[in-house]
Amino acid sequence: MQETKELVDVNKVLRQVIDVLHDGHEGMMEIEKHLKDESAKHFFQRESQVRAEYAAELENELHRLGQHDVKEGGTASGSIHRAWGEIQAHLGAGDHGLLATAEQGEDAAKKVYEKALEEKMPGDVRDLLQAQQKHIIEAHNKVRDLRDSKAA
Repeated sequence: MQETKELVDVNKVLRQVIDVLHDGHEGMMEIEKHLKDESAKHFFQRESQVRAEYAAELENELHRLGQHDVKEGGTASGSIHRAWGEIQAHLGAGDHGLLATAEQGEDAAKKVYEKALEEKMPGDVRDLLQAQQKHIIEAHNKVRDLRDSKAA
């Protein structure tokens, strides 16, 4: 099958979003383990699952577009970011430090959606990304507010 330039670009863009979603899923699970605030723990559990669901939705779009080799991944910077969150937890960063780390991850998610939506996309893919982006922004703001509530 010969791929058009447009299809290759959609695949590339969706894979970037999927990678960041996988990073978010893993990072939120890791941070949730170390949080002391129970409501924050529950929020991170739910959001971790949302990231996994969003990645699956985008992977389904790739399949629908004819891309059959869709591998789960994540980014190298996401792995480093998760490791930093784990180090902070072990060094006693507390909830504020963990939430600050989480907000940095949420900043990356916001950016990847913004960049993706700057690209030419089929309408149904654009609609899906916009719907997901709305939730990602709301989650970012919640993480920011949680972090600010834990400031000393």
